[in-house]
Amino acid sequence: MALALQGISVFKGYAVGKARVLRRERVEVPQYEIDAGQVHSETERYRSAVNQALEQLRAIREQIPKHTPPDIAAFIDTHLLMLNDPTLTEGPLKLIKSHRCNAEWALQLQRDAVVDTFDEMDDAYLRTRKDDVEHVVQRIQRALIQPTQDGAPQPADHLRGRIIVAEDVSPADTLFFQHHDIAGIVAERGGLTSHTAILARSLGIPALVGVAHARRVLCDDETLIIDGQSGILLAGADLDTIGYFQQRQRELKRYRAALTQLRGTAAVTTDRQAVTLYANIELPADIALAKKNGAAGVGLYRTEFMFMDREAPPDEEEQVHAYTRIVKAFKDAPVIIRTLDVGSDKPMHSSAASDSTNPALGLRGVRYSLRDPQHFKTQLRAILRASVHGKARIMFPMLTGMQELVQVAQLLEEAKTELAARKQRFNARIPLGCVVETPAAALLANRLVRCVNFLSIGTNDLVQYTLAVDRGDSEVAHLFDPLHPAVLILIRNVIRAGAEARVPVTLCGEMAGDLRYTRLLLGLGLREFSMNAASLLEVKGLIQNSDVSRLRGRVTRLLASHTPQEALALLERINK
Repeated sequence: MALALQGISVFKGYAVGKARVLRRERVEVPQYEIDAGQVHSETERYRSAVNQALEQLRAIREQIPKHTPPDIAAFIDTHLLMLNDPTLTEGPLKLIKSHRCNAEWALQLQRDAVVDTFDEMDDAYLRTRKDDVEHVVQRIQRALIQPTQDGAPQPADHLRGRIIVAEDVSPADTLFFQHHDIAGIVAERGGLTSHTAILARSLGIPALVGVAHARRVLCDDETLIIDGQSGILLAGADLDTIGYFQQRQRELKRYRAALTQLRGTAAVTTDRQAVTLYANIELPADIALAKKNGAAGVGLYRTEFMFMDREAPPDEEEQVHAYTRIVKAFKDAPVIIRTLDVGSDKPMHSSAASDSTNPALGLRGVRYSLRDPQHFKTQLRAILRASVHGKARIMFPMLTGMQELVQVAQLLEEAKTELAARKQRFNARIPLGCVVETPAAALLANRLVRCVNFLSIGTNDLVQYTLAVDRGDSEVAHLFDPLHPAVLILIRNVIRAGAEARVPVTLCGEMAGDLRYTRLLLGLGLREFSMNAASLLEVKGLIQNSDVSRLRGRVTRLLASHTPQEALALLERINK
């Protein structure tokens, strides 16, 4: 009888192979006091461990195959940057001196402070950044406790064709495994937005994360099946089932080969409606895949990641460098840069703490930026300076009305004046837009369009706020429903407001890259989508096989549905 384990699929593929269970346990961290005379030697021991971890990662980076897309190395660079960040290089040294404790325990205390900060964050992507901290800390801890080991995974046999089963897999491990031509990855920890998940998608490795207790119930050498479509791991399957999934592997390979033929084609429906497909960019590694899959530009560049887990925000020059890299990469294509989207639930540095009783409704998005005009203007100046290298646009998150729009526009003008006084170049007519992610903004869309150059619908938060459902709360997550009539009516309201004012409207939430909703959104009038770059070709293929004139009536009937079951049934008819 087959055993089925549920996980989170990070790549919609299939894998069939023998298990290779890695039982490398977490390092046991000792705690003991040291004498005043030992402080110097203990700090030197810690510095040596950090240097050893740096050398290990540099060696892994150098071994990345030449044919691998250059931006894949950015995942290792992220960990290298962490190993050079004062939070991990200097923080534990201060704790060794102040607490008179051993280096391992000082690092553990620093790790706890940083991870607690990430745990308080509302945004799923930012919350899972703690995984990268864990990977780096574990590498340093191993260098402290087992200084003679080289830090690389130590397979007992060859990995080719194997499905790796582990507690967690770091980006460095993922690259190591991919180099040895593994079939897939199963991890007990991790989420959709971890660096490892993103890297597995970029490399095309079938992978499941969040498969609880996998190492307890799986054994080396038993045949496993990863069903990336449903997020299921099968063990002990019969020969018929194995043959079925091997056939699905071959079919999917042919399907993906056919998708690559769409890269140079236009996203146009059968009734000649042109659609623009942008990519959402989160990390430098996303650039290569977005360009490879033919993105028309960047519909959402999240800037908050360079602000996280540091004692002070990045200065203007650091931000200019980051934004310029993205703008130059896309040359004459639009790059929409969203200003800082953090808040009391997503503090900018590790020493910050949230005192908000309800962070989702607290000081976040543009509200946070307006509370600190000087830091906000630093970011605005950096975006303005980067704008001379391409078609940069500025987008403000979490607006609820005209007053906030007036305030941010005033600060933007001040930033322009300051740059002019310095005689620094910038695009004085840079296009401005805002994210519609609250019911208030959606209801006022016909007013907002008079003052901006474009709108972007953020459906992740729009659904959450419209239905009063915390999408991260397991008790109510089942109520998070993009098909709810109230949500769809608000989306339609924004699209109509943009059409009437001839202002472009893009949808940049998860709905944009979900094939279940592509035709629904087309029927609502949407003509600009922004999504994860990995979804671009599939969405394009569906658009090219859709007739908008036939969709409108069906979508109108769906909007009038009274129950979720009725809405789902109508959605299935739309997608046939």
